[in-house]
Amino acid sequence: MDTLSIKEEEQIVRGKVAIPLLWISIVAMIMIFASLTSAYVVSRGKGGWLQFELPQFFYFSTAIILISSITMNWTLSSAKKNNFKNIKIGAILTFLLGFAFIICQFKAWGDLVDQKVFFAGKSSNGSGSYLYALTGVHLAHFIFGIASLAVVSRNSIRNKYNAENLMGIRLCSIFWHFLDVLWVYLFLFLLFVR
Repeated sequence: MDTLSIKEEEQIVRGKVAIPLLWISIVAMIMIFASLTSAYVVSRGKGGWLQFELPQFFYFSTAIILISSITMNWTLSSAKKNNFKNIKIGAILTFLLGFAFIICQFKAWGDLVDQKVFFAGKSSNGSGSYLYALTGVHLAHFIFGIASLAVVSRNSIRNKYNAENLMGIRLCSIFWHFLDVLWVYLFLFLLFVR
């Protein structure tokens, strides 16, 4: 009869609970962004909507975040193969790409200010306010993704992940891909729904 240690049983229970809880959180986040984009569409229909070009840095952000999905997949697949070197490289690359995404977001906001598109104040317009809100709320969630990647990177440097211990990378991967898909949705929404 095969008996599991208490630590192994705890990992199994955490795995059964962690992934469904993450998905519940993701559904809640989807509802937040669905309400924001719905409010955007309704507000846009009222007229007086300012037209402006999306900053080039939003395009760069999109490319960076798509590449980071590839490196995140590589990290997870490397863990499944017990390739400790590639786990470290993939986790750190994804983490660095995440920071590059954040830098591009701030640069994009700077470009918006240069175009006289403001979040609030006398010179603000609903279109600019919504753009800042949508991208800012995404960035707030993205900070949690970066924090998760920091933990995964630290643990990968300590060789804590392998084919039998994937939970941390798997959870981070699910959340990271969600953030990626969410950004692509927001980018396309902002690009085409003007």
